[in-house]
Amino acid sequence: MESIRVILADDQVLFVESLRAVLETRADDIRVVGVAYNGREAIERVRRERAEVVLMDARMPVMNGVEATRVIRAELPAVQIIMLTTFDDDEYVHEAIKWGAAGYLLKDIPPEELINAIRAVQSGSVLIASSVARRLVEEISELKGAPTHRRDPSEYEPEWFKGLTKREREVLVLLAEGWDNRRIAARLFIAEQTVKNHVSIIYSKLGVHDRIQALQLASRLKQTKERNEGR
Repeated sequence: MESIRVILADDQVLFVESLRAVLETRADDIRVVGVAYNGREAIERVRRERAEVVLMDARMPVMNGVEATRVIRAELPAVQIIMLTTFDDDEYVHEAIKWGAAGYLLKDIPPEELINAIRAVQSGSVLIASSVARRLVEEISELKGAPTHRRDPSEYEPEWFKGLTKREREVLVLLAEGWDNRRIAARLFIAEQTVKNHVSIIYSKLGVHDRIQALQLASRLKQTKERNEGR
């Protein structure tokens, strides 16, 4: 089995070296093929090393992780990017999700969970730290009454949001954390088919087709609200 090719991008040398050591000693299926200390270097490393996953610090000099994510995803959409941050309310979370980050995790995540996150995003999952996911879902809920006029669906206007029930919000948070339907059913003590029904309703209410679009919607709705409030 081929190893997952990973780039580490963070301006803190000690953190990068510690992370490299963890991955190299605990995950036989993950190979660190390069490191970068700013966003511009991250782009160059991805191009050169044919990376599959990037662990990207949100805040770096020269070019921040969000801008680097935008460039990488536009040029190499198959590359999966996990943003790492110290704060669950980092101002960059919405932009990172908008540009296609497959994960947004806190730096204090346990090593085994990070290793599993790398494997998960490589398989197509979307993973958001639970505290970040809850914040995004709360922001969607707060926006359901925001005034707007209908535009092209791709612009994700607030009018699309018709309100999620408490249970639907619970399901959406777990989806954002990367849980599959079976695990969500077990966690919430409901049938798996019931979870599938909730997911279908959630996507219909939000006007989206998958988890990443739902989180992108949360980001864009928040930005629309801020514009309406003149921030």
